[in-house]
Amino acid sequence: MNVIGRKWVFRTKRKADGSIERHKARLVAKGFNQVASRLLLSLALSSGWSVRQLDAHNAFLNGKLSETVYMRQLPGSESLYGLKQAPRAWFNHALLSKLSCAFKIRDLGEPDFFLGIETIKCTDGLMLSQRRYMTNILKRADMIDCKPLATPLSVLASSSVSTDLYDDPTRYRSLVGALQYLTVTRPDLSFVVNLLCQHMHAPTTTHWEHLKRVLRYVNDTLSMGLRLRKSTSTEMHAFSDSDWAGCPEDRKSTSGYAVFLGTNLVSWVCKKQRTVARSSIEAEAEYKALADVCAEVVWILSLLREIGAPSIPVPKLWCDNLGAT
Repeated sequence: MNVIGRKWVFRTKRKADGSIERHKARLVAKGFNQVASRLLLSLALSSGWSVRQLDAHNAFLNGKLSETVYMRQLPGSESLYGLKQAPRAWFNHALLSKLSCAFKIRDLGEPDFFLGIETIKCTDGLMLSQRRYMTNILKRADMIDCKPLATPLSVLASSSVSTDLYDDPTRYRSLVGALQYLTVTRPDLSFVVNLLCQHMHAPTTTHWEHLKRVLRYVNDTLSMGLRLRKSTSTEMHAFSDSDWAGCPEDRKSTSGYAVFLGTNLVSWVCKKQRTVARSSIEAEAEYKALADVCAEVVWILSLLREIGAPSIPVPKLWCDNLGAT
């Protein structure tokens, strides 16, 4: 089967005792656009749109197909309304009408719980919470009753790193992988999870201790999540920062950014740079971080134009290093 714009998502369903019940695979149309969900929710709140959750009964492919399945409109193709270059909203409406004829569409009302993310309605907007997901992670790690900590990472530099390999690397990879999905609503975990992911191939006992510290921080912040409020501003602000040669192993820098649409945080990233900054000053590393956030802002603007969102003023990029300008 050839599917355009697809992504396979693999999940494991576990029993109450933690043992694996079955493995599941889900085909997601354009599932690589996770940022779009936060962006669209923020735009819906600010514009006063109604947000609904729909479910299609038995909309699964259980056999092999000989033809190509398109999950997005082909560039340059004629719309179902006989007009060229018709708005995407028309195409999506026609596609939904077609689906409703073939499958039973159920209106689940306002968003409540989807893929481990709980949508809590507040007086001024929405709260995206993964409290149940966090609790399940703590249960898997046997740390549901652990002592909580206020920070995920020690502010003091570690004097020594153990070279003894952790005896259960599969468990380490499983828990760190679970924490990766938690960063969908927890930007405060992006940096430390990025550090843990850098040692997935050969975690040591020190890395395991760092992971347990993060889990103790998660236990202390179960009520935290991502808050989206109704915003009257349409300005976009992007904040960028980086260290210089922060990794002691390969001397590479770590950069990160946060993009705000109005007052809502819609996109963030923390990752190690691919190349080593050869300059002895921090400007080169900061410039690379600015290039990354600039590419993200351009992508967000193109998405907003595609869905017909109101015009956005010229975005502002903020950096704390004058040399990067």
